Amino acid sequence: MKTLFRPRGIATLLVAMALTAGIAACGDSDDDSTSSEGTETGLIQDNPDNHGVQITVGSKNFTEQFILGNIYAQALEAAGYDVKTDLNLGSEVIQQKALENGDVDVAPEYTSTALTSLYGLDADQVPADADEAYQKAKTEYAKDDLIAYPPTPFADSNAVGTLTSTAKEEGLKTVSDLEGKSEDMTLYGSPECRERVDCLVGLEDVYGLTFKQFVPVDIALRYQVLDKGQADLSILFTSDAQLATTNKYTLLEDDKGVFPAGNVLLVARKDTADEAGPDFADTIARAQADLDLGVMQELNSRVDIDKEKPEDVAHEYLQQAGLVK
Repeated sequence: MKTLFRPRGIATLLVAMALTAGIAACGDSDDDSTSSEGTETGLIQDNPDNHGVQITVGSKNFTEQFILGNIYAQALEAAGYDVKTDLNLGSEVIQQKALENGDVDVAPEYTSTALTSLYGLDADQVPADADEAYQKAKTEYAKDDLIAYPPTPFADSNAVGTLTSTAKEEGLKTVSDLEGKSEDMTLYGSPECRERVDCLVGLEDVYGLTFKQFVPVDIALRYQVLDKGQADLSILFTSDAQLATTNKYTLLEDDKGVFPAGNVLLVARKDTADEAGPDFADTIARAQADLDLGVMQELNSRVDIDKEKPEDVAHEYLQQAGLVK
């Protein structure tokens, strides 16, 4: 079987397994900690008490979410839960409605996206500390009878990206460097970018930028539009595999803090969590314990670059983490 982690990923994973508490740079050793200290090691055990407890795992509509959805689904299935998936739901707003309506029981979300897009905070109101951001999101979710579990070690955020050649030609290092140039540049981003503070709205309102054109694009095509010269700028994710495997693309520094980084939270309906019992939170924590940024980029690369299936990549990750056979 092909090794899941290339050299950079192997090193990252070894560090993750040896220094789990250091990687999970949020919280302490209580129930709200991301540290796996005190968590069981070895295979996730099939508990007969979980049989018949039905859990539908949802996700949003891009590679990282597909992988995460499958990681959580396969881990919960290994613990004995009756698991179904409904991945590719769409935007965070659609996913939130699916949770509230009971169409899905659990789904991964980013703290920054939850706080800004779902609960109306300005980008500068999102705590930089991962645990503080988690606690704030947890409080907001609780108002909707949703439970947010402690975050992943890795964080992700939107970023303005361009070809490295374009950045050099235009002298672009920061987003502020676009002032006086953006009027002649076309920006591509996901359809929901138009309405989000950590996307087009923030670029216009906080940076004062005006673009020649904003073009909605499928998230899977964000790099292709740069490669083909259709886009001068594209909204990328900091955990994208392409950024770790090539120097072809450059991210502009967010010098005014419009794009807060967000760790991933698995969000669950309260009634589902209550029925699922104590194995539920432990299984989630174990499944995500080794997901630092390097590992997540590697998993993304397996799907986006190597064209493997998200469910296969998720299974190999869980295998190498020693959680499933």
